Amino acid sequence: MNEIPGVFLNTVQKSVSWLHEIEKETGWNEQRAYRALRATLHTLRDRLTIDQAAHLGAQLPMLVRGFFYEGWHPAGVPRKDISTKDDFLRAVRDEADDPGMDPEQSARVVFSVMATHVTDGGLRKVREQLPKSIAALLPDNGAPEAATKRPAEPDFIVGKDGVRQTHPH
Repeated sequence: MNEIPGVFLNTVQKSVSWLHEIEKETGWNEQRAYRALRATLHTLRDRLTIDQAAHLGAQLPMLVRGFFYEGWHPAGVPRKDISTKDDFLRAVRDEADDPGMDPEQSARVVFSVMATHVTDGGLRKVREQLPKSIAALLPDNGAPEAATKRPAEPDFIVGKDGVRQTHPH
């Protein structure tokens, strides 16, 4: 009865993998990586139409999807006050509530990690909906490195008891 169901272990591993990729790219701790991921995804979500946010949300790990939708008010989207790169980065900064965090680095790193986990078609549809200056923050999936980049394998596993263990490579 104390075992954690596999579906939950799987989403925890995938979600923590996203955080670890952000941490490795930036050198940030887990809390800052989480704030960057959450703030960037919330800002992106609020700039998309309801349909596009739902399509993107469906591609996120269950746990990430949960905080992607947390606090969402679909009646107010897409937010037209986020129409430039500066508007977008200001919204990321405000959402993160972390004065030491560079919002442009946050957005670029989160979008880079996201690009390794969502379909190219999904990312293309997101890019098409955004103003050009905001879309420029997303990685160019036509670039050779994007075509060959694969998600990093987590360096840990979460056992059925919920305890984090070193991954047996």
